[in-house]
Amino acid sequence: MEDVFAFADELGPLKVIHVHEPSASLRAVLVVDNIAKGPSIGGVRIAPDVSTEECFRLARAMTLKNAAAGLPHGGGKAVVYGDPRMPPADKEILIRTLANALRNTEDYIFGPDMGTDETCMAWVKDEIGRAVGLPREIGGIPLDEIGATGWGLCHATKVAAQYCGLELAGARVAVQGFGAVGKNAARFLGDRGAVLVAAADSQGTIHNPAGLDVQQLIAIKQQGGSVIDHAGGETKDCDAIIDVECDIWIPAARPDVIHADNVQRLNTKLIMQGANIAVTHDAEQMLADRDILCVPDFIANAGGVICAAMEYRGASEGAALQFIEEKLRRNTELVLAEAKERHILPRAAAMEMALARVKKAMSLRRFSLFSTAPGFV
Repeated sequence: MEDVFAFADELGPLKVIHVHEPSASLRAVLVVDNIAKGPSIGGVRIAPDVSTEECFRLARAMTLKNAAAGLPHGGGKAVVYGDPRMPPADKEILIRTLANALRNTEDYIFGPDMGTDETCMAWVKDEIGRAVGLPREIGGIPLDEIGATGWGLCHATKVAAQYCGLELAGARVAVQGFGAVGKNAARFLGDRGAVLVAAADSQGTIHNPAGLDVQQLIAIKQQGGSVIDHAGGETKDCDAIIDVECDIWIPAARPDVIHADNVQRLNTKLIMQGANIAVTHDAEQMLADRDILCVPDFIANAGGVICAAMEYRGASEGAALQFIEEKLRRNTELVLAEAKERHILPRAAAMEMALARVKKAMSLRRFSLFSTAPGFV
């Protein structure tokens, strides 16, 4: 079993829970990283190759993301070992079993992530009453349907583009991971004149320097197809998306897709991290050395969790989208201006901002959150 505490520091993790229920073929891990600012919010991810280490890193990203966004929540994450494309009936059993196993872990609020959606969150809500990203029919704001993360990513990109001398109108975009985040980012950027020249999913890459039809690609994906089923471009393997010449490159899939061994292949001006921990820290430094701007994940892709937090408090969809736009624009500007002025990486500026907020919250809490110290009732 992996030792997640090898990564422990003054922030967390607060708790790591391994779940195993053979009757439902359930193997899962929950990491609650830090709850100084409030109960943790984080998605449930399903993939065959998840790990405890990945879960911890994703939970920490959520701690930083929630803090940077000014939300009254800490960071958490759950990962489930399995095929995200399993039959719906099997997935329902898995998710309902997970919800019940974590019923009493009240400092974790379930949300959607890779392999889960608003239907999955409805199952959780039905079992334990503690989930966000719910269907409209039961009072939720469906994050993936409205494209909350992609919406925020679009507005962060508009700010970041100014630091690269780019105009969104005519900017060439490549998206690695044409799922809920990637497709909506492409859609919103397209509405502002950007041109999608390449998209990739687990089956391959489609590339057309003259531009791809975003709506057709979305329709193909909704019907269960792959981007390579699009007839309007050249098909290549999955990894070829890294080499595509573009202005804006958006990783919106798994962690660590850009690292020291492949970062030199990127031919872009701006990277907007639509996925959590998509670019390794050493790769970010190498990008900076080549004057390629890379906006950190927990700044660029915070739209989804902002929407989830507002849903949790009963906000309307319109209010959530407006707040996402305002918050993503402001945070991106703050981080990039600070990085430029001090000649530091955007991640360093973002980390300073987020850590200061978490540590301030920690200073206002009792040393122990789970025991009664002398003098306290």
